[in-house]
Amino acid sequence: MRIGELAARAGTTTRTLRYYESRGLLPARRGGNGYRTYDEGDLKLLRQIRTLQDFGFDLEETRPFVECLRAGHPEGDSCPASLAVYRRKLSELDSLIGELQAVRAEIGVRLASVDEPSPLCELGGREL
Repeated sequence: MRIGELAARAGTTTRTLRYYESRGLLPARRGGNGYRTYDEGDLKLLRQIRTLQDFGFDLEETRPFVECLRAGHPEGDSCPASLAVYRRKLSELDSLIGELQAVRAEIGVRLASVDEPSPLCELGGREL
């Protein structure tokens, strides 16, 4: 298939595909006419990249998954390098969750310490 069809089937743009190609994530095969050509395996690569990006992975973090698929594994997350990225991302998420829980707790404490809003708040902070 050509680049426009691949972009449409993957739900992205040809510009994005060219960018992925420049980053070495998408193969740069050319037909005899000079047009880029792609197959179902390339569509699978793109779907893997898109799914990971939807999960919050940056583009470079998708590389081990793409390489795993290119190596012939049926799933991109069945290789040691992919699993290492998963572990690292999970650790980052756990850390962020901890930070958010701390912020939430502090906001809860502040909210609980306020009995009633000040009457000045209802006047926009202006005194009569």
